[in-house]
Amino acid sequence: MLTVSEALEKIISEVCIFAPREVDLKDALGSTLAENVVSDLNNPPFNKALMDGYAIRAEDITEGFARLKVIEEVAAGSVPSHPVQKGEATRIMTGAPLPEGADLVVPFEESTYDESTGQESAEQEIAGTVELKASKRTAGSNMMPEATVLKKGDAVLEAGTVLQFQELGSLAEIGKAKLKVYPPPEISVLATGDELVEVSVQPKAGQIRNSNETMLAAQIENAGAVANRLGIAGDVQEEIEAKIIQGLQSDILLLSGGVSAGKLDLVPAALKKCGVREVFHKVKLKPGKPIWFGVYQKDIKNGQKENKQGQKKNKKEEIKTCYVFGLPGNPVGSMICFELFVKTAIQSLMGITPPVPQTVQAKLENEYAKRGDRELYHPCSLKNESGMNSVSLIRWQGSADLQSTVKANAMAVFPAGDRIYHPGDLVDVMVWHE
Repeated sequence: MLTVSEALEKIISEVCIFAPREVDLKDALGSTLAENVVSDLNNPPFNKALMDGYAIRAEDITEGFARLKVIEEVAAGSVPSHPVQKGEATRIMTGAPLPEGADLVVPFEESTYDESTGQESAEQEIAGTVELKASKRTAGSNMMPEATVLKKGDAVLEAGTVLQFQELGSLAEIGKAKLKVYPPPEISVLATGDELVEVSVQPKAGQIRNSNETMLAAQIENAGAVANRLGIAGDVQEEIEAKIIQGLQSDILLLSGGVSAGKLDLVPAALKKCGVREVFHKVKLKPGKPIWFGVYQKDIKNGQKENKQGQKKNKKEEIKTCYVFGLPGNPVGSMICFELFVKTAIQSLMGITPPVPQTVQAKLENEYAKRGDRELYHPCSLKNESGMNSVSLIRWQGSADLQSTVKANAMAVFPAGDRIYHPGDLVDVMVWHE
């Protein structure tokens, strides 16, 4: 039986990164960037006013006061017609380029404008004079010099970045209308078992609601992938196989239940019959020991199945590959196996590095007696106070106790073996959410 780390290595060695795809920027949310991106311009591209006011020369302020001739007004989207000379000011709006010679902006609130001194010339209307009380203003105030944020050719984002709203805004700012990404995978979810009924149904004796489908679909979307719900398959071989064939059209197929050693644990045999190559079955993990992982490949062009393991390489368009996980039926086992193993496969497909689960260290608040030769993942509450992580184990009845996990935001990791853990001991923690 594999350890958790050995199982993760197997998954990473099997999963091939998606071939990059060019998409429109508007369709890139949640994808992983497949190229390094550099700026095509300086940002800002000019000396930029950061508020409404008067663009002036700092040398014109004497003892916090200046009386200057207003020569023009520049709005955002316009450009100055005249440089600012000694004794002059340009009325300017937020976002507009500063005229040549100006090196600060004094806000309107610190000005008194006198339009009665205005006069006309052959070239322009002189708007008047302005008195500025700017005792705290120095060169550089309320303006952003050209290329302060980025210089042309500077790196903006690196390949492997997951694109969220702020990254998309940054790419829009530099004109990256199309970009190469690793797209989010489509993941099908199939729950198996005669005991399952839909969430909206009142269970009869011996029945339970299909909570795993809802939970796994949420975990899929939280991981940046696309969920496809296949519903429930009863404990009938032909019914399970028919649903599996449907699910193999996705990038990843998750089956919940039917992977243990019971008489009606039909999933491994059904997967084999459908042409899925088993990579491993069972891991030294608690909860989640029964987990199954395999790979399905089909030559779409010729209709021939390709099940022999070859060298790891990018997927070719003519080969359809689906990575298959048989997850435990007990909900917390299924939840934890997703966070450990399925998320690793998702991140490998999308080029996210490192794909392996990340942990933080925290001080344990409870005393805990760890027993057994399997690595244990215990739901817990992680908090950070004054820069120090601490973790409290929740009262939890085991793999079937989903309700207790509502109080958790992470999993404390206890290595295989017997040990008494005391308050203050450091333990590794996998974070679900803040």
